[in-house]
Amino acid sequence: MTKLTNKLKEYVEGCFTAIWIQSHEPQEAIADIRTLCSNQQWQLATWDIDRGLRAGSEESETTTASDPLAAVKAATSMNSSAVNNESPSIVVLENYHRYLGSAEIVQALATQTHAGKQTRSIIVILAPVVELPPELEKLFVVVEHALPDAEQLEAIARQIATEQGELPGEGDLATVLDAAAGLTRLEAENAFSLSLVRHGKLTPETIWELKVQALRKSGLELYRGDASFAGLGGLDALKSFCKRALTRSTDSLTAKGVMLLSPPGCGKSQICKALGNETGRPVILLDVGSLMGSLVGQTEQRTRQALKIIDAMGKSVVLLDEADKALGGATGGGAGDSGVSARMFGTLLTWLNDRQSDSFVVCTANDVQKLPPEFARAERFDSVFFVDLPSADERQMIWDQYIGLYELDPNQTKPKDASWTGAEIKACCRLAALLDVPLKHAALNVVPVAATAQESIDRLRKWAGGRCIDAQKGGIYSSSNGKKPKSRRKVKTSPSLN
Repeated sequence: MTKLTNKLKEYVEGCFTAIWIQSHEPQEAIADIRTLCSNQQWQLATWDIDRGLRAGSEESETTTASDPLAAVKAATSMNSSAVNNESPSIVVLENYHRYLGSAEIVQALATQTHAGKQTRSIIVILAPVVELPPELEKLFVVVEHALPDAEQLEAIARQIATEQGELPGEGDLATVLDAAAGLTRLEAENAFSLSLVRHGKLTPETIWELKVQALRKSGLELYRGDASFAGLGGLDALKSFCKRALTRSTDSLTAKGVMLLSPPGCGKSQICKALGNETGRPVILLDVGSLMGSLVGQTEQRTRQALKIIDAMGKSVVLLDEADKALGGATGGGAGDSGVSARMFGTLLTWLNDRQSDSFVVCTANDVQKLPPEFARAERFDSVFFVDLPSADERQMIWDQYIGLYELDPNQTKPKDASWTGAEIKACCRLAALLDVPLKHAALNVVPVAATAQESIDRLRKWAGGRCIDAQKGGIYSSSNGKKPKSRRKVKTSPSLN
């Protein structure tokens, strides 16, 4: 039995007369339910708006017109006409959430739910989302049809790759299954089939290609670049912590993640992307803005679905970039958006704290004061790091890296780079190559963030002092490590001395 049928069997035997199954794979769910009913000798009927009510097997004739109200009322008549009315009868209503705006249908469901206790008639609504009107919230129990696990994906792969040489060896097969984690059964089947057409065997490259498309529809992006720690100057303590935590992560002891605070352009996002390649994990970019929906409840539903997909993918690195901007509305109670930001924030908090999957979350922010204090508390993240402006030694490493990347003259004089970020050094080198000018001339087009946002950087350093871990040196960060702003000229108190 599958997890779905096990749960459904318990609820039917307990005479739960209203069950909501959330599934993006209705045909797979119905096949599982049909197998369960056949084994238990229960009556089964399925309904959808196209084919109407169909009793028994998939090939059965339509017994009722495609009327959603008649489908509910048919549940009682099914059981009363049965030879053995002690056996439960189940009516599965596919995509029935579309009709719950009707007062007649809502009332019919409520009436049938209560009457079903006497007749052992079970209503099962099968839909991709859970949208219950207030009248039915307490009557229905919700069951989730989970995405396929590694064992189920392997079974699908073996059904598709039946010829000699199409199925890879054990080690390569594990890589293929890791690539397919988080896909639905149909998506996995399509990816395996496309791989056979292109390469004559199952390969992870084709599966990743289709997976990128599938994730994008759920508000997720998959980073497939070649960033590495070797391309990042400095941040030694942060690199060591993250790599060690992920290397030692096991099924019983998983790393939670880190929160990174810093001024813009200091490499927060880049280190997350590099971490995935260093540890052999896919990097998932969680774009909060793409989860926003125009309909009531759509944002919260998209958020929950995206987090479920991340959980199903297993080992991964998740980047929640610029969290202060994405979730800043939650600090004000979400008054400007009817509480959507606050509810999304609550969903993320619960997931960060309670998730069981081996997903390592890297959250970045530039202004911590826009985030509620509970966001960074213990057990949501393993540690909170402050990424300061690079030191002189770190800046030299970054110059060497980008001078080599853009094939510039390494012996030329560099501009004054005090308080420059890594992004600004990269921009200077790129402009020098683009305009074919020396670095000192290219620097005239670069305005460092330390000049445009000195006050906010000082405020962030002050907040991080004693609260965060130093991303470069390790240990508790001290604001005295950063460069202090120049003091103003002292004015003598006696006018005669001025």
